[in-house]
Amino acid sequence: MELQLQIKMNPKLYVRDPESSELGRNIIKYGILMIHEMGFEDFTFKKLAVKIGTTEASIYRYFENKHRLLIYITTWFWTWMEYQLIFHTNNVKDSKQKINTVINLLTFQEKDQFILEHIDKDILHKIVIAEGDKSYLTKHVTEDNKAMLFKPYKDLCHRIGQIFLEYKSGFQFPHSLATTLIETAHHQMYFKDNLPRLTDFGNTKGMATLVKYLSHLVYSSLDSTVKKK
Repeated sequence: MELQLQIKMNPKLYVRDPESSELGRNIIKYGILMIHEMGFEDFTFKKLAVKIGTTEASIYRYFENKHRLLIYITTWFWTWMEYQLIFHTNNVKDSKQKINTVINLLTFQEKDQFILEHIDKDILHKIVIAEGDKSYLTKHVTEDNKAMLFKPYKDLCHRIGQIFLEYKSGFQFPHSLATTLIETAHHQMYFKDNLPRLTDFGNTKGMATLVKYLSHLVYSSLDSTVKKK
């Protein structure tokens, strides 16, 4: 079953809602493709304008700068991930099964149930892995945080943390483990493809070994006993 998906984004991310016009949707579609192709540093609105047959000024009517566009697409990704998690765990009672679903979602092992023609989610996933940290590793992160630009990422981490607490009530570090799981999954996928000697599965195909490692990481933490000081 495939479902139509419409995500409502924080208005502070854009000047004009890109979902409100064909040009806006093309900015998102080709912005994703070009950031993946050339990297965030080399990507510019001028190059994007040439690609989609518009003016650079027209793109600035939608986004203040390219960093806002990066936050927009990464935030969209986190919101979609939370939708996926809710969908796949909605009727699941077993907390261990929910945790396994989380790991499968983070490694793109679950079937995507949502349709959105102008966003290539596989390419966007690769951007989040390679470029996602740049959305918040900035001097103005506090200001952006106050504007609630990172709320979808926090919401996803909180939901994963609650699943950890379902598995082990009283666990001291649910949010820390949630962010560790997400960031580790992404770093290891990046290392696997680009710096394989930083992993133990650089020569493997598929995600089975990475899934095994992430499972070990999570359950070793949850099943251990940490005494409170």
